[in-house]
Amino acid sequence: MTDIPLLAERAAALLDAHHNRRPLVLPTVWDAWSARAMVSAGFSALTVGSHPLANSLGAEDGEAMSLEEALEGIDRITASVDVPVSADLESGYDTPAPELIAGLLAAGAVGVNIEDTVHSQQRLRTAEEHAEYISDLRRAADAQRVHVVINARTDVFKHADEFADPTAEVVRRLNLCAEAGADCVYPVAMPTTDDLRTVLSQVSLPLNVTAHPLAGAIPEGLDLNALRELGVSRVTFGPLLQAALQQDFAEFTTNWHDVSSH
Repeated sequence: MTDIPLLAERAAALLDAHHNRRPLVLPTVWDAWSARAMVSAGFSALTVGSHPLANSLGAEDGEAMSLEEALEGIDRITASVDVPVSADLESGYDTPAPELIAGLLAAGAVGVNIEDTVHSQQRLRTAEEHAEYISDLRRAADAQRVHVVINARTDVFKHADEFADPTAEVVRRLNLCAEAGADCVYPVAMPTTDDLRTVLSQVSLPLNVTAHPLAGAIPEGLDLNALRELGVSRVTFGPLLQAALQQDFAEFTTNWHDVSSH
């Protein structure tokens, strides 16, 4: 049974952590092992990435795994740790907001990342469509008495050639999502630090950037101090932590390649 008081407490803690002086770093995990490892490393909250979770199941990103598979994976992660967990549910799997929120909470997560790429139709939602879905998610969470931390993502920069002014469109979409009840915003594929400054100056909500754990944040390899000075509130790794570990695995096992038998 879903423990609503516990989930509400964790959701409140996750929301509060977005409003500290230093950026909230949410390591992106994909299974119980990676979740426990990140908590042991000292992190007090986590996010589940759709891309690494799908890869761990032998599927591709872009809602190639089913919603049921995603929620089962999230449930295994939340059951393995005692910290707030947010989860990337892509564009929502064409699922009505009340059903999506109920599934998210039943899986033990208290935050959700929702993007405006509709994978089943291979298109971007309009700004108004995306804001409406965010609003529906907020109402559904309120009905469950948990302030689910909604991270509203836009993929406009990934489709920059479709917009006369991609940065202005990103700002417009994120502000509509803020009005609709989002708690945090996530413009992926940020082209430059100047674009990041522009968006930060025109959007009031905490802003999420993607970072590689060794190479720094997108854009331009910014480190944590630089992100703090700019005013970034949240950092996640997307698929980049898992990818970095894959490279490490190859290095760790290099002495064991092509061992001749005698």
